[in-house]
Amino acid sequence: MHLASAESLPVAPRGLTSDGKGAEVERLIAPHLEDMGYEVVRVQLSGGQRPRLQVMAERLDRVPIVVDDCAEISKAISALLDIDDPIEGSYTLEVSSPGIDRPLTRAEHFERFAGFEAKLELRMPLEGRRRFRGRLLGLDQGYVRLDTEEGELRLAVDGLSKAKLVLTDDLIAANQAAASA
Repeated sequence: MHLASAESLPVAPRGLTSDGKGAEVERLIAPHLEDMGYEVVRVQLSGGQRPRLQVMAERLDRVPIVVDDCAEISKAISALLDIDDPIEGSYTLEVSSPGIDRPLTRAEHFERFAGFEAKLELRMPLEGRRRFRGRLLGLDQGYVRLDTEEGELRLAVDGLSKAKLVLTDDLIAANQAAASA
């Protein structure tokens, strides 16, 4: 079993799923979206001349998000950003669901999606590797447990730079079952 030490890895900001300007926008919009029944999954600002502000959100009741939800969220975010104006210049706002092969941005996601395959990337290499793939086994004291071909790994949540589910038949079947429930 490999162990990535939390002491040796950079610590991500607690409670935010985004970084840079995205984190600033998330701090502004998250409480309002929560009041509306949504949770921010991730906020990213990318692009050059015409930046794109991507907001991924999901419903707190875990019912799959639909186009009307995205429109409601977009309207609310637009109003908030017009008032506070944290992004200089013009940009395109894109609101979406996290999708089936969604990013895992909160510690709770590693418990919620235990049993599914995921790709994880560390900020700092562990034994010469930064990328890992395997079946999520949940969390244990701030470490993601991952069943890989080499055996079980424990990777510090605070040391992750990226994590996302892998699109598999199991994930598709679970998603279809949840949508029809």
